[in-house]
Amino acid sequence: MTPTNTAKSATLNTVSAPASTPSSALPSGPVKLYPVRDSMTMLRRNVKNQLRDKVAIMAIVGIPVLFLLLFVYVFGGALGESLPNIGKGHYVDYVLPGLIIMTAAAGLIGTSTATAVDMTEGIIARFRTMAIFRPAILIARVISSVIQTVLSMVFVLAIAMLMGFRTHNTSALNWLAAAGVLVFISFALAWLGLAFGLAAKTVASASNGPFPLIMLPLVGSGIVPTKTMPTGVRYFAQYQPFTPMTEATRGLLLGGHVGHQVLVSIAWCIGTTVLGMFWSIKAFNRNRTS
Repeated sequence: MTPTNTAKSATLNTVSAPASTPSSALPSGPVKLYPVRDSMTMLRRNVKNQLRDKVAIMAIVGIPVLFLLLFVYVFGGALGESLPNIGKGHYVDYVLPGLIIMTAAAGLIGTSTATAVDMTEGIIARFRTMAIFRPAILIARVISSVIQTVLSMVFVLAIAMLMGFRTHNTSALNWLAAAGVLVFISFALAWLGLAFGLAAKTVASASNGPFPLIMLPLVGSGIVPTKTMPTGVRYFAQYQPFTPMTEATRGLLLGGHVGHQVLVSIAWCIGTTVLGMFWSIKAFNRNRTS
């Protein structure tokens, strides 16, 4: 071998040899996770995405407001006169609680759709490869959904007040109790929406699958008392979950008799939260291994 070839061979060997990594630069032990920090980071991301999605905001707020305008200004006269202690000009007082619950159901669809978008675009798969607290992905989605839903409820309440809604003999404690019940309802439905989004194969199925839940408050005491319904429909309306939620909200906001409706609503919320949480975890882990 000539001296020239020997020099070239040495140069190639020098360039192609991998640089040795000092042992002190390699990570030692398990990666340290930061649950609160990671959850807050994911929450900021979700909130920013929600603010950019104007169509979803209009859908969550617009559907209840549209029904509020329809039932108060179109059907309110006839429906109000048929209800005891309501009257023609105060039907908005009766119908508002049911439409607030409808707002929570609309928020469920927003959660399901946003989750499905993240799943189909692959961002969730990328998050799984990062050294982050993985439950933060689910926790942040639920919290951001609750924030969006509660703000939407406040907006619907403000519109109703402009339309003449007034509370009667409602104490500050009743307002706090009503707020607590509505936040719990939003929290429970957010977990259910998250489960729908994780389990859905497409964004369309995540959006259309839970859509009937928006109409469920109407097949209850949201529009008229259940006692005015035919027997079969009345039984369904009395024992479906949104009826006690509507009655509890109505009683707390209007200062009326609440009875056991708050406890029944809390029981439904606990059951829905447990169902949504276990379903979400199962779907998340299944997608992770698929």
